[in-house]
This record gives sequence, C-alpha cells and structure tokens, in this order.
Amino acid sequence: MKLKVIITGATGMVGEGVMQECMVNPAVEKILLINRKPSGFSHSKVSEIIHHNFNDITPIIDQLRGYDACYFCLGVSSVGMKEDAYRAVTYTLTMNFAGSLAAVNPGMTFCYVSGAGTDSSEKGRQMWARVKGKTENDLTKLPFKAVYNFRPAFMKATPGAKKLKTLYKALAFLYPLLKAIAPNYVLTLEAVGKAMINITLKGYPNHTIEVKDIAALAKG
Repeated sequence: MKLKVIITGATGMVGEGVMQECMVNPAVEKILLINRKPSGFSHSKVSEIIHHNFNDITPIIDQLRGYDACYFCLGVSSVGMKEDAYRAVTYTLTMNFAGSLAAVNPGMTFCYVSGAGTDSSEKGRQMWARVKGKTENDLTKLPFKAVYNFRPAFMKATPGAKKLKTLYKALAFLYPLLKAIAPNYVLTLEAVGKAMINITLKGYPNHTIEVKDIAALAKG
C-alpha cells in the first residue's frame, strides 16, 4: 500500500521531522502540506496549500479528499499563555480542523502530536496537560478510521533540519546521555515519522502512543 498523507505544522520542528521521514520512506507516495505560510520545501512527493484559517478549512476541503492519513503536528507552547488563549489554538482549532477532515475522509488515520505528561482526566493542575487531554479525548470520538495520540518527550532532530528550536539545538549533544539514563523520555524525530507511517499501515492496539510505543512502532 502506498500512502497519501496530509501534514500540518511542517514549518515547525516536529512537522518538518515527520515530513523528512515521509519524503524518504517508500511507503509514502504523496505528501500534502497545509501551512499558513510557505514552507520553502521542494520535493517530488510534496505539494502545498497555503491556508490562513485552520479553524475553517471548508474553502479547501475538496482538495483534501482521498488521503489515507493526517499527521497533525501543528502546535504552540503554553509558556506565557492564559488558558482561554491556549485552548483556542490547541483544542478548538484542532477539533475544527479534524472534524471537517473526518467528514470527507472517514477512512483516514489521524495522528495527533500531543506531549508526554498529557492529562487524560482533564482535571490535573497543569493547564497545558488538561487542554491536551481534552483534545486527545475528543479527537477519539470523531468518525475517523483510527485516531492515535502521540506523546513524545525530548526529540532529536533529523540531520539537515531547518526548523530546529534553539533549546533543542543547545541540548542536541546531550542526546546520547539522555538516551542512556532516561530512555522513555527521549527519541528521534525520524522515529516519530516512522511510527506514524507504520501505525497507518498496520494499526496498533493502543490509541495513546507513549515514547516506548513510538520506539516499538518505528522498528516496524
């Protein structure tokens, strides 16, 4: 099976890493990027739609039909944000986007990049974890073929990455040490991309995908 995939967030670190793996993986034949601004990437597999309002994708919805998966890597840091503002760009935007996509692609696998420590109870002290938890919970209620909530922690970028966060640049040299002392909290973006592709092809018994699950899925 050759996959046609949609990727959001390719102008960020995680989305770029997932896209890089899709570019080189023979299981993927077509990649559609949906971005608010041009990504600057060029590849034979890649096409791109520039769309500014992710809360309403109805103007482009006909161009999104017939895809096998969506790798939703769009997200923001909660640092310095009030809960209402963070909820609007994390929960509301994601649900509006995914709900419209599910309506035209019910056979699609939807992979959502959440984060380690997300609160599925939606009642914990950490604001971001509650909002992410509600987002995960409500995504699983949508009529997709399957929804998988990925919870990565520290990620090492793929060589050649352009959208690398300053903190990750500074800490990249620590990856071997972190991998040795905390293997359940570190992984590579290559592994995240491979895991998403493999879970689309083969499925997985769990819908909450922790670091250890990502590592297992990346191996095929």
